[in-house]
Amino acid sequence: MSQASLEPPLQPFDFGRRLVGEGLGTALLLAVVIGSGVMGERLSGGNVAIALMGNTLATGAGLVVLITIFGPLSGAHFNPAVTLVFALRGEMSWSAAGAYVLTQLAGGIFGVWAAHAMFAEPIWQVSTKLRDGPAQAFSEFVAAFGLIAAILGSIRFRPEATPFTVGLYITSAYWFTASTSFANPAVTVARALSNTFAGIAPSSAPAFIAAQLLGAVTASALFGWLLKERRAP
Repeated sequence: MSQASLEPPLQPFDFGRRLVGEGLGTALLLAVVIGSGVMGERLSGGNVAIALMGNTLATGAGLVVLITIFGPLSGAHFNPAVTLVFALRGEMSWSAAGAYVLTQLAGGIFGVWAAHAMFAEPIWQVSTKLRDGPAQAFSEFVAAFGLIAAILGSIRFRPEATPFTVGLYITSAYWFTASTSFANPAVTVARALSNTFAGIAPSSAPAFIAAQLLGAVTASALFGWLLKERRAP
């Protein structure tokens, strides 16, 4: 997700391949999130903390790998909130951003279905796991705010460390936020289609998505000012 990989002056990959990379990366991310949740729940003997730990470690590690692989190809957004931020910053066109968001949504859903298939779960599911209330929504605001801060900060100071910065942030945010840090509208939509450990009821999703987008835009505005270089006189 370095600035160079998001919008390099000479893009070695055509837009079609960038879209395929973004969709495939998002699909693999959701396969990791849902699959590790199912595995954790099955092996934890009813201990929710152990199940969540398994889900957390797999997701954080998976993000490091996926961003490393797909960053130079598509930018490795995997997240409409991240795409929105880079469109607002003028680092990608709005038409490209719209195509990215649609691809992320489709990829996320296919990733959920792939996880269901791997664990012999019904492919089509709708979650019944309610995640309601102001605390949950505020948690998603904080989660998305922190994610954008991590991305913009690492791009500004240590772009080569971005995969690890993002993976470690999400690993920690799984535990310090009450919502377990979805921080991603595409992930939220996709997880609404899985009635497993990592699911979210569709009725809970709109508040999550609104909070995620607000948190991302707020972080973009603040860190756009905070990290702006001072021009020499």
